[in-house]
Amino acid sequence: MSLTDYDTYDFANRRHIGPSPAEMAEMLAVVGCDSLDALIDETVPQSIRQADPLPWPQMTEHAILARMRDIASRNTVTVSMIGQGYSDTVTPPAIQRNILENPAWYTAYTPYQPEIAQGRLEALLNFQTMVSDLTGLPVSNASLLDESTACAEAMVMAQRVAKSKATGFFIDARCHPQNIAVMRTRAEPLGIEVIVDEVANLDPEAVFGAIFQYPDTFGGLTDLTPQMEALHAAKALGIVATDLLALCLLKEPGAMGADIAVGSAQRFGVPLGYGGPHAAFLACADAYKRSIPGRLVGVSVDSHGNKAYRLSLQTREQHIRREKATSNVCTAQALLAVMASFYAVFHGPKGLHHIATHVHSHAVALRDALAGAGFDVNPAHVFDTLTVKVGAMQGVIWRSARAEGITLRKIGTDRIGIACDELTDGDILARLLRAFGVEATPTPRIDIPEGLQRRSDYLTHPIFHMNRAEAEMMRYMRRLADRDLALDRAMIPLGSCTMKLNAAVEMMPVTFPEFGRLHPFAPAEDAQGYREMIDELAQRLCVITGYDAMSMQPNSGAQGEYAGLLTIAAYHRANGQANRRICLIPTSAHGTNPASAQMAGMKVVVVKSADNGDVDLEDLAAKAEAAGDDLAACMITYPSTHGVFEDTVRKVCEITHKHGGQVYLDGANLNALVGLAKPGEIGADVSHLNLHKTFCIPHGGGGPGMGPIGVKAHLAPYLPGHPEAEGSSEGPVSAAPYGSASILPISYAYVMMMGGAGLTQATKVAILSANYIAKRLEGAYDILFTGRNGRIAHECILDTRPFDETAHVTVDDVAKRLIDNGFHAPTMSWPVAGTLMVEPTESEPKPELDRFIDAMLAIREEVRAIERGDMDAVNNPLKNAPHTMEDLVRDWDRPYSREAGCFPPGAFRVDKYWPPVNRVDNVAGDRNLICTCPPLDTYLEAAE
Repeated sequence: MSLTDYDTYDFANRRHIGPSPAEMAEMLAVVGCDSLDALIDETVPQSIRQADPLPWPQMTEHAILARMRDIASRNTVTVSMIGQGYSDTVTPPAIQRNILENPAWYTAYTPYQPEIAQGRLEALLNFQTMVSDLTGLPVSNASLLDESTACAEAMVMAQRVAKSKATGFFIDARCHPQNIAVMRTRAEPLGIEVIVDEVANLDPEAVFGAIFQYPDTFGGLTDLTPQMEALHAAKALGIVATDLLALCLLKEPGAMGADIAVGSAQRFGVPLGYGGPHAAFLACADAYKRSIPGRLVGVSVDSHGNKAYRLSLQTREQHIRREKATSNVCTAQALLAVMASFYAVFHGPKGLHHIATHVHSHAVALRDALAGAGFDVNPAHVFDTLTVKVGAMQGVIWRSARAEGITLRKIGTDRIGIACDELTDGDILARLLRAFGVEATPTPRIDIPEGLQRRSDYLTHPIFHMNRAEAEMMRYMRRLADRDLALDRAMIPLGSCTMKLNAAVEMMPVTFPEFGRLHPFAPAEDAQGYREMIDELAQRLCVITGYDAMSMQPNSGAQGEYAGLLTIAAYHRANGQANRRICLIPTSAHGTNPASAQMAGMKVVVVKSADNGDVDLEDLAAKAEAAGDDLAACMITYPSTHGVFEDTVRKVCEITHKHGGQVYLDGANLNALVGLAKPGEIGADVSHLNLHKTFCIPHGGGGPGMGPIGVKAHLAPYLPGHPEAEGSSEGPVSAAPYGSASILPISYAYVMMMGGAGLTQATKVAILSANYIAKRLEGAYDILFTGRNGRIAHECILDTRPFDETAHVTVDDVAKRLIDNGFHAPTMSWPVAGTLMVEPTESEPKPELDRFIDAMLAIREEVRAIERGDMDAVNNPLKNAPHTMEDLVRDWDRPYSREAGCFPPGAFRVDKYWPPVNRVDNVAGDRNLICTCPPLDTYLEAAE
């Protein structure tokens, strides 16, 4: 027996990268290359290739877990009573294990294909119903990125729908500071005049809308009914930023006449996580439901008339409306919204009322004890937060509380803020009173003024009254998960989405309490582990991209785009060139780019694409020349959204720089570049990185994500700042300084375990897998765009448009038929209408690639059968797809067999995925918009 060169602990090549060396050799033979390096040489232009390899070594799985434990140990978890929109909470173990730590939930994609997403759509509809009930407003979206972003979205929504012609927007001075700051950031490029003042000074005639914090940042409770009436009289809108738990006891915004309510569902079982991810929400009056930003889950019917859920009003998505979009929101916080919704189901209205009274009564007990000891405590009535005026004793008391293991909020130089939460108990109150030098036995009690008490019921739907035994809850979560198709079941070949492996070892540190229980505004000394990890990850990402600085603040790719463009605008202003507002965007750029440019106050000028899909250099040069001294930026995606490496990318950068513009290179397709080429060396000035694509943060069924931006040195001073952090004086784009910090361990672990060589190999295999699929489907489908030597990058566009002419088969028919094969469809009708964009990633083994290819070839044969007249043009497997188990067992009156309909090539016989509904009727769902849980009788009707 001798030593072996097989390394079972090689994470990159044994666990993350799907095809084995033998499978890669077979794939290379099909594409006609002798080696992987030869394929890369044929595919990636030599002019952009990086000179030096990525330098760091690989780590094993057990080594990274030890490393993450070590990093986590340098975070200090105290009892956080900082408040300011963030509260410690208890995540029910059943939800942590069955949702947060379950790949059936966290590896799913956004539910654009509703037939294979009924489980998470139901959970998100529960979330919407929960928010709607608690806020007293009839319509809620399915989550937003964070509370501050939701405030900004509400402001812009109010500007859009208000009948007032005023240009001002009033912000209650007692809103949380981060909310005020993010709204200021959003308002400035849009020309909105922000007025921050005390509520008593509101002039309704001067504004199109106003926002109030309830309870406010200092704990105050105000019935806002008079303000709402005054705003409505002036044709302006009233917005309330609120706390869902407080609304279990307090008069709800809808009862006050509010038009919009926003906030965060974080304290519904979602860990603090040093700032996120958390599910924010936006609810509104019925009159404004078609203007609501973000995603909206609605109720429709399938082709047999059964109830089915879907995303409503999808035509508002930014990649369709482009520069006409009013928001660039392209993702949400679906996984966290699902957790929050299950928290409400788990506890029910009685449980939530119990938790709310526990929190409130302990806050009142604390207020009584401090006031009884002679402290100046405000406000007179509170839900969970109070403010104590302590004068010169602020530092002494704050440090005394720290010695008791408690962190309080410093307000100004003479006040201390204290926020109670679900974990506050008698022991914590005793320790806190010792810090104040008070000897007392606090007595919890309820103290809410009559006029501020909630009078309406909430969470009345049966789903919130089910048996709460854990066995029943566990089975409910399992039933919903089984309705969906996620990455734990099958490859998800979505172009431009990079649905790669989210390894279990990468996910484990997310639930370490040292990462999960840290407040985003905790003292810097408490977050040394986080800072070490964030700094090291940022340094690695700079090496990968060729940039000089990295901001981890943006919460999504689209928010990264927005932050990058704001950075460019700030740079131009600093150089005395605020007039530079024209943004050139090729038609081949990513879909959210025009919406982000519009939000950043730029004028979008579209650049044509050449016949081969490349940026039309002549048109670019002409439009850059025309823009002249007004050119701010050019936004490109590389490789392009057409799935090719353009040889002319350096020329695009040169033209832009020649006219004084900055180049924004969208990082959506970075999975085809890592280790091979660096955007910062190609000529780009700024990029966002989709950590939820290239760097393995899971998509979570539609969020979370992270979109940090990398910049060259000259832009670094203009990166987003934050009122709770040192550094840039620019405004923030997110509620927390480091966005959704608690999911950064995923990307950190991935980068460290892969090592430089592993990351580069992953890129090469992603390109190989895409070219393998394209080669095997050649002849059956036209590949719409190819690059040099007939190669593609990491994705390809299959043209299904001819089938509509020859067989009346649409791209939708192909997508739904793939469900019968056991697959999520590739990206539909983008960037070219009527096509499918396929991205396999490096994580899929060859047998799974072959299963997908077999399915696509079988679908092509069905189309040919229709073309020949051998299959009915209307009643065929494509038009009737997807087929459910109900179809299999009911009377079969179709001109093809059950076998052909339900078990096409690619479908598993034993482990087949059965969609729970037939094809969903999109038109019916939009025409009859229902966005809360339907009454119980509709479930009974569907069952009948």
